[in-house]
Amino acid sequence: MHTIEHTDTAPNTALNTEQSDHVSPLQQARNLKLPSKSDMLRRAPSVENFWHQNSQLFEQAWTEWETIQTELPVLDDSLFDPTLRDAVTQAWKTPETEMAVKDLWQEILPGVYQGQFFDPTQLSQLRRYLQAVADANIPIRPPYGIALNRNGAMLDARSTGYIAAPHFQAFYHELMNRYMRPIARLLFADVYGYDTQTFGFSIQYQPTGDTSLQLHTDASAVTININLNLIDEPFTGSEVDFVDRHLGQSKQAIFEPGMAIIHRGNVPHAAHPITSGTRTNMVLWLYGDNMQVPRGVGLHSDIDANQRWTVPHSQPDRFAPF
Repeated sequence: MHTIEHTDTAPNTALNTEQSDHVSPLQQARNLKLPSKSDMLRRAPSVENFWHQNSQLFEQAWTEWETIQTELPVLDDSLFDPTLRDAVTQAWKTPETEMAVKDLWQEILPGVYQGQFFDPTQLSQLRRYLQAVADANIPIRPPYGIALNRNGAMLDARSTGYIAAPHFQAFYHELMNRYMRPIARLLFADVYGYDTQTFGFSIQYQPTGDTSLQLHTDASAVTININLNLIDEPFTGSEVDFVDRHLGQSKQAIFEPGMAIIHRGNVPHAAHPITSGTRTNMVLWLYGDNMQVPRGVGLHSDIDANQRWTVPHSQPDRFAPF
């Protein structure tokens, strides 16, 4: 997705009271000037002040924006791969059928699985929605905690400057609670209890911008990386290497439209440079309260199917990894 251009001028962090009395939240948000890219990347104190000072305004602006949109695509279960959707729906009704979900994921390396997540023929709906978000001209905070920062957005309410549009947030929570968490519990026996908190962002690789990402691990218990490219959006390069340091093995994965790779956060991985086209992805994390992640194997291996297909009662905390 595309985001609003950042300026190198000092941000106008808020309108005065007289102005705000006559200007809607949406227009107030649009009138603000974003912090400069350089200030964002060096995490200047003024940048965090900008996002925190205007957080309530942005939430109001997104709600107002969504109410005046007449042609926004609907974000619902139709976006998911039909086979996965049917298996997940059945597992929520009858958890003992969960193996039908697990069978849809191929283990390509210990702690790394791949499978079809979104329906490629329906992805245009999500992409159209994200493009409308970008065109809204409401300030969006890019994920500047990583190298990929120019054409992405924060998705979770724990992050300042996130996409606070109510319909998008409803879809995001459905994705995390109904799909990602039980799938993670099914594939990784020890993640149960370390999956109460969520985090998410979108990224984009392109030859003229952010092209790659060096070998790293995530501060998550489990990460899922979902490709949002449409069928008619080919790209070359941008392969992802996953490394198993214990076995001395690596596996290269190539994203296809709607395909996801789900892996333990501690598995080292890196993205090769993209050489043509663009690759747009949604990256989602699960971890425990206070950023806890599993430290051993099999700590919760005795849980049963009925426990896996539940939503935890923990309240979201306000700490964001970046």
